[in-house]
Amino acid sequence: MNSHHLLPVHTGTVIEDDKLTLGQLCHACGVHADWVISLVEESIIEPQEGDEIHLWRFSGASLVRVRSALRLQRDLGVNLAGIALALDLIEELEQLRTRLKIMGHD
Repeated sequence: MNSHHLLPVHTGTVIEDDKLTLGQLCHACGVHADWVISLVEESIIEPQEGDEIHLWRFSGASLVRVRSALRLQRDLGVNLAGIALALDLIEELEQLRTRLKIMGHD
């Protein structure tokens, strides 16, 4: 196989146990801290640690939700309340699909 037939390979790290600071989360998603703070205020994401903003730590799941929220806002113009509802419904749908798979109803 020559180099003209090679496909690009995307690599990355799945963040499960790592905790991200507010700054790291913002950097990873390319957003401003004010926007992430708004997501916390709307209960779209929740810090796992820290009562004060500078002590906040976020999970990998929060990273996924912030990126999804960003796409909903950027691509569809959904406001924060709509983002919260959409992400909750998507999460519930995924849970139902998982239960159906477990029960053998693909």
